Amino acid sequence: MMEAVRRKLLLLALLIVPCWTELNWTKSEGKSSCQASLGGSSQSDVHRALILQLNPNEDCTWTLERPENKSIRIIFSYFQLDPDGRCESENIKVFDGNSTKGSLLGQVCSKHDYIPVFESSSDTLTIQILTDSVRIQRSVFIFYYFFSFGSSVPDCGGYLDSLEGSFTSPNYPNSHPQLAYCVWHIQVEKGYKIKLNFRDIFLEVDEHCRFDFIAVYDGPSTTSGLIGQVCGRVRPTFESSSDSLTVVLSTDYANSYRGFSASYTSIYAENINTTSLTCSSDKMRAIISKSYLASLKYRENNLHLNDPTCRPKISNVVEFSFPLDGCGTIKKVEDHSVTYTNMITLIPSPTSEVITRQKHLQIILKCEMESNSTVEMMYITEDDVIQNQSALGKYNTSMALFESNSFEKPILESPYYVDLNETLFVQVSLRTSDPNLVVFLDTCIASPTPDFASPTYDLIRSGCIQDDTCMMYPLSGHYGRFQFNAFKFLRSLGSVYLQCKILICDSGDHQSRCNQGCVSRRKRDISSYKWKTDSVIGPIRLKRDRSASGNPGFQDQIHGEETQSQSFDSLHLFSFMVLALNVVMVAVIVARHFVNQRTDYKYEKLQNIN
Repeated sequence: MMEAVRRKLLLLALLIVPCWTELNWTKSEGKSSCQASLGGSSQSDVHRALILQLNPNEDCTWTLERPENKSIRIIFSYFQLDPDGRCESENIKVFDGNSTKGSLLGQVCSKHDYIPVFESSSDTLTIQILTDSVRIQRSVFIFYYFFSFGSSVPDCGGYLDSLEGSFTSPNYPNSHPQLAYCVWHIQVEKGYKIKLNFRDIFLEVDEHCRFDFIAVYDGPSTTSGLIGQVCGRVRPTFESSSDSLTVVLSTDYANSYRGFSASYTSIYAENINTTSLTCSSDKMRAIISKSYLASLKYRENNLHLNDPTCRPKISNVVEFSFPLDGCGTIKKVEDHSVTYTNMITLIPSPTSEVITRQKHLQIILKCEMESNSTVEMMYITEDDVIQNQSALGKYNTSMALFESNSFEKPILESPYYVDLNETLFVQVSLRTSDPNLVVFLDTCIASPTPDFASPTYDLIRSGCIQDDTCMMYPLSGHYGRFQFNAFKFLRSLGSVYLQCKILICDSGDHQSRCNQGCVSRRKRDISSYKWKTDSVIGPIRLKRDRSASGNPGFQDQIHGEETQSQSFDSLHLFSFMVLALNVVMVAVIVARHFVNQRTDYKYEKLQNIN
């Protein structure tokens, strides 16, 4: 009998060892089919696609370890869960770390109206899958891959803020790159919608668009509400409900085709009774209601600007869109402000050589740039009838990081991961058609949070350099440029946000603030200065320290011999822990066996004899 017990204990010990050496999985109590479906993951795999058919009452946890100097991106491009289930009882949660006690990156449930995508630069990423007791078909497609810090696909994503434009997938019309994740943010002026037209799409064909796909979101981010997810060979058209739209291209590791080509236009979204004017830093845009012109018995074809060759675009409205330095626009600079003026004129065709009963319509367009914004005014003169309209806007400025001091190749990654003390090249850009403007960096600060609450750190203040590693470049037209070495805020996460206050001056004004350079605060007196704006970029994240697991610090250079020694010591420690655990479990089982043998005997309590 004891020989049979020893054989059982030996078999049990052999089964225990592989269970504990399979580190990628932890299993909760109860049976789980997704546990077997997911399986282990090798660090040599740079990507993996998983199709899961889930049962009721699933409860499994998967921990994915990333190779050194890599980030993890995991995409749930298709999932079919219980449509009536609550997110609390049926979900897929993603944690940053090696357990469900790490910070929650997000969760997936049937109520989502976007394609969940999660990224992590920490050592591990954990996925927990839970389903409720409802018996229904469930299917989840998971695709993940590792990608390197600092690696980016050329021309992949970006910001589009003109009234209309076009963009294509990288390498179009040649094959798109593998493992690409590109995001385009389209932003037009307030009061307009966006009409997006795909002239050509050639991606991998799949019924559910799980492998390569284009996702279009109705808003400024990838969580704004999914309008559509397309693949294969189609030519769809989408229309936003507001002035922003987001487009995503995601590709896997196989079957690369031509990609896509798309264009967009802005459509006036609001109902106007008469006229409307919008000013940006590169153009004016005037809208005139066709019904308003009809009430005056005018035809839209008779309208023209100061330059009669500039013609309107006619659709459901009459639209003039022209650059600030074109179509006869007059520029005036005074008192730290700039004003651009043009005029729309309509002269009716005379019905006789002597008299007319129609008014001469004049619409005076005026854009004045002041006070952190663009003030827009329109005067409509109909002989003795004047209508005033005004609106507020902001300068069209942006800030970006570049690869070198040539400022030729912008860095499109967000967030962007850097090493401590790495040189960063920053450019603030003003988009305008007026060539006679210059950009001056007044103040640039850094903060660990996007709201720029305390603590903050000054790089530039009042045009004066405050950081030893910071260097400002000379005035260069529509660009303000500087460089500095990357740093980390103490007792904070590795994220750093930058904010710059800039001044925009006329290049012909030699007494302007832009030409004064560094001015100390006690000597500086420009509180009445009207023409300035802010630009923000971030987060810039510092690479994590690989020498300490879970430490949110930054990566130091480690010699190869030192790394090998640490790995060897860790392997011995792990082997000893496994052996000790096996011994403990065998001892527990033997003890239980002998206890059970003793319980086979019955004892009877002796009675007391008085």
